[in-house]
Amino acid sequence: MSMIGFFQTAAANADVAAVYGQGYAGAWAMMGAGIGAGLAVIGAGLGIGKIGGHATEAIARQPSAVADIRGTAIVLSAFIEGAALFAVVVSLLIALKFTF
Repeated sequence: MSMIGFFQTAAANADVAAVYGQGYAGAWAMMGAGIGAGLAVIGAGLGIGKIGGHATEAIARQPSAVADIRGTAIVLSAFIEGAALFAVVVSLLIALKFTF
């Protein structure tokens, strides 16, 4: 079957697909948004934990560079937190797009 035939068949069966998928669209979006937000928060927690651990290790090795290491760690943590916040906001937008 060619792609044109596939799309014609899909268009002819659009009423059936629309009725079947209507009840599940919001549920899939909510599940995807929850998984996305959870993964974003887990990833941010792991990243900030690694930054903190390695910063502590670096300070223990070179106590004279405390200010530089601390400043860099705070900036990197802020970047990771911003990316996680962006991911959570996108997940919420997806979840709130569908009303029941």
